[in-house]
Amino acid sequence: MKSLIIVLALAIASEAFKVPLMRGKSMRVAMREKGVELPYVDPGLKFASPEVQAASGATVEDLIFQGFYYGAISVGTPPQSVPVLFDTGSSNLWIDSVYCNSQACNAHQKFNPQSSSSFRWTNPRQTFKLQYGAGGMTANLGYDTVSVGDISVSDQMIGLSATLGTQPAPFAGIVGLGYPRNSAKGQPTFMDTMMQENLLSYDCVAFYLSSSGAGSEIAFGEVDYSKVRSPISWTPVTVENWWQINTQGLQINGQETGWCQYGCPTMVDTGTPTITMPAQPFYTLMQAIRAQQDNGQFYVPCYAVSSLPTIAFIIGGTPFPVPPSAYVDTSHPSNGNCYLGITRTYLNDLSGQPMWILGDVFLSLYYSVYDRTYNRVGFAYNV
Repeated sequence: MKSLIIVLALAIASEAFKVPLMRGKSMRVAMREKGVELPYVDPGLKFASPEVQAASGATVEDLIFQGFYYGAISVGTPPQSVPVLFDTGSSNLWIDSVYCNSQACNAHQKFNPQSSSSFRWTNPRQTFKLQYGAGGMTANLGYDTVSVGDISVSDQMIGLSATLGTQPAPFAGIVGLGYPRNSAKGQPTFMDTMMQENLLSYDCVAFYLSSSGAGSEIAFGEVDYSKVRSPISWTPVTVENWWQINTQGLQINGQETGWCQYGCPTMVDTGTPTITMPAQPFYTLMQAIRAQQDNGQFYVPCYAVSSLPTIAFIIGGTPFPVPPSAYVDTSHPSNGNCYLGITRTYLNDLSGQPMWILGDVFLSLYYSVYDRTYNRVGFAYNV
């Protein structure tokens, strides 16, 4: 009986660190279902400077509403529930507030700091702006208690939206999980506050993202080994800005391409839906698989998907295959054609090297762990 109690206690403790995630439908997919194919937007813009983003003409929807997994946090005393996007590709924490009256903010129950006894404004009062393409959002900065599962982070700096130029979305804020160096206005990240308050037994966050969305979760301070079926393979973070790593090789049907023989700077981003490649290898791959182009998006006949090659990324000396069933979207065919979950970028990383992005197409195959203790990223096969 005693051992059973211990097991149950451990199970309860484990569950307390997890937040269930839901998969949102991207605007691109929603429009595709109506027979409209949205034009190509460079995913690398998310990691570009505000000046480059603003000049691009891209919208907020282009950058952050192209596919996402979101879950709930609680803010304030008593707690007010807020659905948020958990994003490893950004670092700020902001939520919709009663100070914002845009269409996007009014679609949600908005956070009201006057209803929270633990809220306080920064002194002196501060604001910040985040650039999302040609649009963006502004927020007032304050402090309050933020909770995930049973973990409560006291005195977390949060942004309360004042303006938000987006279409309504299922989530009402973003929890950025990148490094503090990337945080606007020097706002301490949620992970940094957790670490400073010694709330985590292991300073990490881990994602299980299923392709269907079912069972997806984020775990703080632990690895959920029930969600993996292989050992975790680790690779160091090369730039502590985003979760940037180095890919050592890329294979097509087991044959090395040589594209990453000198290493490929790679962002691991839960907020990007696709696998993103530099333009030159991308077009070589599209030609090899005979993909066709429509409005900047690439597709293949749905009947041909099973004959396409498997792509494998070599990370930390371990190959991580991505079969065509993962990188081609067969759930939303258009006139017998299926669109690819691989696209290209023309932008570089901070060092000026061509950028790669491992987004949700890759991350829905592999459990991913973002480790601040040892500044590394780990991957293991999903169950």
